[in-house]
Amino acid sequence: MGAAVGAQLHARGHVVLWCPDGRSAATRERADGAGFEPAGLAELVFRSDVVLSLCPPAAAEQTAADVAAVVAGATAIYVEANAVSPLRMSGIAECLAPMPVVDAAVVGSPPTGGKTPMLYLAGAGEQTDQIVELFAGTEVRTQVLGENLGAASALKLAYTSYQKVSRVLAAVAYGAADAYGVGDELLAIAAQRTRSYLVETDYIPKTATRAWRWGPEIGEAASLVADVGLPDLLMHAAAATLARWDDCKDTQLDITEALEALRREPDAPR
Repeated sequence: MGAAVGAQLHARGHVVLWCPDGRSAATRERADGAGFEPAGLAELVFRSDVVLSLCPPAAAEQTAADVAAVVAGATAIYVEANAVSPLRMSGIAECLAPMPVVDAAVVGSPPTGGKTPMLYLAGAGEQTDQIVELFAGTEVRTQVLGENLGAASALKLAYTSYQKVSRVLAAVAYGAADAYGVGDELLAIAAQRTRSYLVETDYIPKTATRAWRWGPEIGEAASLVADVGLPDLLMHAAAATLARWDDCKDTQLDITEALEALRREPDAPR
């Protein structure tokens, strides 16, 4: 992702620097192929108008700390574009202060082969405006979510919690059906739907009122996947989540009330 995003900026005429310290030969090959210029970290920070952090989430804090160690006097905007929680985002901003920080999140595939990911931005208007202008004319689209640091990170992880977990569930579900020779039939059922469950927020209260019977059904599904040698942890987690709605049977709820019930710990007073 980082190489592809940087390549978009290089193609628009920007000088794109990268720090080769401790990086692999494969990373160097990608950077060279994208036209990036190697530089030590201190040089990179002081020569840059924008420092874009796109790395595995586990490395986000260390990357920020390395920049913070050389940041005195630098004027670059630090764009934290990793899949980290809003709490971690806040810690990274504190670590880098007084360096200006923009909370960012990439949703979509790397911008190659006609793909156009969205870069969501949150932070002070002056800084987010500069990032929008930076990516103007590239295949990376931008959208500003406001000035609240953490908003972009929250959006990214909220989407991840559905999109990536649903991919895992799809693998488990297909594996269970395939073990009994009904994989094609499962796909035929699934193909009848043309839109995502995620957009059907009006179904959340209905799910809450049906949880009392959906939970045991998912418990049976857990037995199925375990019997064919697949992990059943997601099924048990779903059943435990539904259990928080056990008291919602035969109730009339709106979305806010259903979500509030879901937040309550089991056996907590209503």
